[in-house]
Amino acid sequence: MSVFNIEQDPIPSFAALQQERARVFESQEALASFARIVSDLGTSDEAGRRRGLGMWLIASFEDAVKLLAGYPTDDVASFTCANALMSLGRPADALPIFERLSQAYPDEPRPRGGLLEAKVEADIEALGDEQALQNLVQGLDSAPPSFQDSAEAHYLLGRRAELSRDWQAAIDCFRAAREVDPTHRANLFHLAYRAERTGLEDLALEAYESLASMLPTDRNVLMNLGVLYEDLGRDQEAAACFDTVVRSQPTNHRARLYLEDARAGMVMFYDEDMEKKEDRLNQILRIPITDFELSVRARNCLNKMGIMTLGDLVKKTEAELLSYKNFGETSLNEIKEILGSKGLRLGMAREEAVASIAKARTDPGTAYTGSPDQSDLLSHSLSELKLSIRARRTVENLGCLTIADVVQHSENELLGMPNFGVTSLLELKAKLSELGLSLKAE
Repeated sequence: MSVFNIEQDPIPSFAALQQERARVFESQEALASFARIVSDLGTSDEAGRRRGLGMWLIASFEDAVKLLAGYPTDDVASFTCANALMSLGRPADALPIFERLSQAYPDEPRPRGGLLEAKVEADIEALGDEQALQNLVQGLDSAPPSFQDSAEAHYLLGRRAELSRDWQAAIDCFRAAREVDPTHRANLFHLAYRAERTGLEDLALEAYESLASMLPTDRNVLMNLGVLYEDLGRDQEAAACFDTVVRSQPTNHRARLYLEDARAGMVMFYDEDMEKKEDRLNQILRIPITDFELSVRARNCLNKMGIMTLGDLVKKTEAELLSYKNFGETSLNEIKEILGSKGLRLGMAREEAVASIAKARTDPGTAYTGSPDQSDLLSHSLSELKLSIRARRTVENLGCLTIADVVQHSENELLGMPNFGVTSLLELKAKLSELGLSLKAE
């Protein structure tokens, strides 16, 4: 089957465009050839419209938005432009487009679904979760009857349940949406993530694998799937996921580290001496900001400022952060709480930060208060717990190198870390219990 001809083939709808996208990404050769054709198209009239649609097909979303914005009365171009804006994390800009299309097509679920999703994302960033929840409830209640049984409606009901922190209801809604439309990507991702966080690993694996089979494959999906494979002892499949990411993103440091870990697991090799030599202090400063549960607004602001790790963050002062557009006191307090949990604060020099972390580790006020005969045991290496890769990696990211370091953390601290769910928590608690130890009480 030949690759879609962007110059001549009809483009009757956005759904048709989505179907063609998989053909474009069937191989590197097909993608490169299609990209060349798109770049040779003109930038005005029908050629400009097709070039903009082609840019969306190859995931060049910024270029797609710039071109398709010039066709505000073309519904296919407008809907594609709105979806490109969502991919760029600009829901507020997508809102008016989705609103016009939902009014033009009141019985079509996709425009209304896009409108409600754009609104909830924009509301979370601007108003917070509680107001976003109230607005989403109103939006769903006012939707026409034809919308209620759609995949978009079930998916958004799942988002509503997430905002209410009703995890089981969210999973039930996401599963209902999958029954209606098994190709709804956002729904599958939320289903996989939420199932994984609640210990439903088989369901998470099923959803992630479905997503991974859809072209083009999202790199975040491959990373999450790889971590899940590792946790299940399927190191070869995990390595394949990470290798795919590395091939498309050679500078992705995290993917490279995970790939090395998975390859080591394939030959049942684990270098304990290397782990002992790992610098705990630098480990903490290298923790990515994405590992913490931040509000959308704070996360977006930090990303735009180029702040990727705790090491980057401690170099900033309160005044520098507050001077950035849309970064307010609420976001600042979030940041200070995260740094405080690691013994850090804003405006620290790197040397001071390292010294502060070292002091926190040896501070008698935070020392473990177990029985004296456990003191030798607490000094033992983390490797003696024989944790699964996922559980081990999470406690390492918290800066733990010994068993004593682990028991200084509570259940909530661990569950707040990415890719650490109930299954990993139960595993860690069981290992500690075998030694007569337990996590810190809340």
